[in-house]
Amino acid sequence: MPIRILIADDHGVLRAGLRALLDAEPGLQVVGEAVDGEEALRLAKDMRPDVVLLDISMPGSGGIEVTRQLRALLPEARVLILTIHEDETLLREALRVGAAGYITKRAIEPELIHAIFAVWRGDLYIHPALTRALLKDISPTDPAEDRADETLTSRESEVLRLLASGYTNRQAANALGISVRTVESHRANIMDKLGLRGRVELVRYAMERGFLE
Repeated sequence: MPIRILIADDHGVLRAGLRALLDAEPGLQVVGEAVDGEEALRLAKDMRPDVVLLDISMPGSGGIEVTRQLRALLPEARVLILTIHEDETLLREALRVGAAGYITKRAIEPELIHAIFAVWRGDLYIHPALTRALLKDISPTDPAEDRADETLTSRESEVLRLLASGYTNRQAANALGISVRTVESHRANIMDKLGLRGRVELVRYAMERGFLE
């Protein structure tokens, strides 16, 4: 079955372009369009999409509040924020309320399609430009601080850094010259050692600990 997508954006021309792009992609199907947050919530309840492509600056309820309500209404649906705002504060807030991805409207078409498939699989997707913007003001952690990541091996630290930067397991394996199974094993060890649950927590941890540059 195709991935069912609800588009929520107040710009009609953009919605039409997104629908044409996504409906032409094998494995994707646009099941509805919303012009504001209230309509997005209503249509999501009726249509039960797999992915909600959500503009963060629509009229009415803001995208952050809509994301929060969507996660409560349809926990199985994945919210992918699509926005003009390259703002680390908005990104942090979107992740905090449960967004599965954050991509800017200047992204090229293959990036958007990749992001949709990524969040549908259960991965977290952050546009690379936003990752850099988010991390530019993060200071290194005080070396004297008791850090759980000191238990990680050097290879596990490399895997953590790549996965938190948006790499898939296969991309990380290719970058490090190891097998996908080995990456999966390292990832499991990282999650266990650090007490993390899921990719969102892994990314947050990497951000807070200065693993990303």
